[in-house]
Amino acid sequence: MKHSTLTASIAGALVWFASAALPLSAQTASPETANPKAAPRAADGHPDLSGVWWRGADVGGRAAPTAGRGAAQPNARPAQPPVFFSSLYQPSAAAHAKTLSDKDDPTVHCTSTAFGTLNVSMFDVGAVAQIIQTPKFVVMLTETFNGFQIIPFDGRPHRDSVPPSNRGDAVGRWDGDTFVVDKTNFNDETWISAEGRVSFHSDALHTIERYRRPDFNTLEIEATVEDPKVLTKPWIVPKQTLQLAPFDQIMELVCSSSDIQSLKDAAPAPQNLGKK
Repeated sequence: MKHSTLTASIAGALVWFASAALPLSAQTASPETANPKAAPRAADGHPDLSGVWWRGADVGGRAAPTAGRGAAQPNARPAQPPVFFSSLYQPSAAAHAKTLSDKDDPTVHCTSTAFGTLNVSMFDVGAVAQIIQTPKFVVMLTETFNGFQIIPFDGRPHRDSVPPSNRGDAVGRWDGDTFVVDKTNFNDETWISAEGRVSFHSDALHTIERYRRPDFNTLEIEATVEDPKVLTKPWIVPKQTLQLAPFDQIMELVCSSSDIQSLKDAAPAPQNLGKK
């Protein structure tokens, strides 16, 4: 039977995503982590975010240590489960969510999420992404669904001449050494996450992401997700810490909606982590 690499990844994700979506625990100390190599700088003096980034393993895979660094622990759980987007629904939104199930997940039809299953926007439903930084743009490339986002940081405003989209319209700016990404103009046809986590949103969705590269091998991401039409308050996304991958190009992964649906039907029911 013919299956794409993406299909195999999603099969693993159906079992693995619930625990992997949680923040990574502290890594084992080593000489390199004690005295890490400085992050590269672009010609304008800002940190260069370019590279392939992941959490130390692909979806469903065992984390492997990079040179000189301790192995990540993707299954480590914090003392309290994180708050998830849907746990902040207004009563009417919560009632609507109860009418939805995995079969309503837009990713079944190879539609991207509005944010990301592992709480990293540039991952979408995968676990690997690439950043390419130029003098005017930061480009974020996602392996799954051939996704990309072009983020200008030359002071231009949001575009008012483009239709709403799955991933929104993004503009960026530098706040010291932190790259701030502001996204608006989403449609309401996607979910925030996927794979069993009912997380519909409205066209009022607004996200702010902050990317920081404290050293050569590390990328830290913080984000806030607002949606006044369906949420009681903004969702503060758990801080994510990514590693520079030991390869410098992502792959093209082909999505087959029939394969994804058959795997979802055969997989164990995922847990609703983070819901009260």
